[in-house]
Amino acid sequence: MTLGKTLMVQGTTSDAGKSTLVTALCRWLTRQGVRTVPFKPQNMALNSAVTADGGEIGRAQAVQAQACGLEPHTDMNPVLLKPNSDTGAQVIIHGRAVTTMNAVAYHDYKAIAMQAVLASHRRLSEGWPVVMVEGAGSPAEINLRAGDIANMGFAEAVDCPVLLVADINRGGVFAHLVGTLELLSPSEQARVKGFIINRFRGDIALLQPGLDWLEQRTGKPVVGVLPYVMDLHLEAEDGLDQRQADKAEQVLNVIVPVLPRISNHTDFDPLRLHPQVNLQFVGPGQTIPGADLIILPGSKSVRSDLEYLRANGWDTAINRHLRYGGNVLGICGGLQMLGEQLHDPLGLEGAAGSSPGLGLLALSTVLEEEKQLRNVSGRLTLEDADVIGYEIHAGVTTGPALERPLVQLADGRCDGACSPDGQVLGTYLHGLFENPASSSALLRWAGLQNVQSVDYHALRERDIERLADLVETHLDGTLLRELCGLEQP
Repeated sequence: MTLGKTLMVQGTTSDAGKSTLVTALCRWLTRQGVRTVPFKPQNMALNSAVTADGGEIGRAQAVQAQACGLEPHTDMNPVLLKPNSDTGAQVIIHGRAVTTMNAVAYHDYKAIAMQAVLASHRRLSEGWPVVMVEGAGSPAEINLRAGDIANMGFAEAVDCPVLLVADINRGGVFAHLVGTLELLSPSEQARVKGFIINRFRGDIALLQPGLDWLEQRTGKPVVGVLPYVMDLHLEAEDGLDQRQADKAEQVLNVIVPVLPRISNHTDFDPLRLHPQVNLQFVGPGQTIPGADLIILPGSKSVRSDLEYLRANGWDTAINRHLRYGGNVLGICGGLQMLGEQLHDPLGLEGAAGSSPGLGLLALSTVLEEEKQLRNVSGRLTLEDADVIGYEIHAGVTTGPALERPLVQLADGRCDGACSPDGQVLGTYLHGLFENPASSSALLRWAGLQNVQSVDYHALRERDIERLADLVETHLDGTLLRELCGLEQP
């Protein structure tokens, strides 16, 4: 059987632009009629998506799948690590949580994980002419090179070419590129077929002497220089994007407390981009200001994040916010925090035990080993609005508050709860604000009048197209097609 060609993008640092570049290349190729599939061997992220085959992968790969016109699949990200402490993480293989282990134990486990990586890559290679691969972090992290499955270890195993991207906006871009190359083995250095410089501002003529020096110094081409784009948005793997575009004069003020193990904070990207919403993330030691809506986000370690919330005095601020007529929404882990009790008898997210919740909804949650993973649709009990979302949680929630659900799901189940006074809502559904109908209904509930309907999916599609335009304009398309094993148009 003829296998597809694999091209890998690695970065000199985290956030160098790997995810964005792979997304751009996926759409650039797809626009040319080249069937392309995204792949990331190993991902460490607390933002995830539910796949068509009922598993869980990194959120960035779901966006890359959209760039290819595909439904997300677990083979696109066969190993996902979801940190639940500074030294440990839940290990997800082919979309399913298999264990939780610390970093030392996982280092020994990587040989097993590599088999899952290679199996997924082969399946994708058998089905698509081009597999576009995203690395993780940097290939020059010396302490992680032994048994590497995320960068050069994978590239060597499948014998694929590599492009190296660096972010000039950080400064020191030539040191990043040359230093990374110097720290690779001779065979890995030969595998690097070119450099891409990301986020450049200014006159390219001023950069040209450096580009000439880089090519002479390394003997490798600069594939291109991508400009800095001010208002580009793609969902992040981990880092919170706190940029706010210009807003309308009358806005809804929304506060999200940033918890140590906050997960799926991409839930709030549609609000950040909404012209009538002023979204603020509140961090450690900061006071929650006056607001219309406080949203408690998802969490990978709900009991410890609840303790952190209390240590910062945010529980007192939430109660004061409610007394003054504000509204509160809890999503996933946030829903669990709003209840009366949270039980983790198996120690799935830390030490086994129980914690009192905030007591704002009459419900309790028990964490169980089997994680619920579903793409769902239904209708909000607010305004009977259409809703589309996804569930990723290990909790089973019970209690009288569920008799007043927030969502009637199409599969006959109910989800979430509404307080009797209507000020507090909770749900397990992520993605509530991506759908214009459900987003508008929730914003009206929170107090925003004359809500503008914003199609988040259309915004994301627009930015994916813009990325492909940047590839077309600023990168060497002839070399890229050659590296993908394609004939020139």
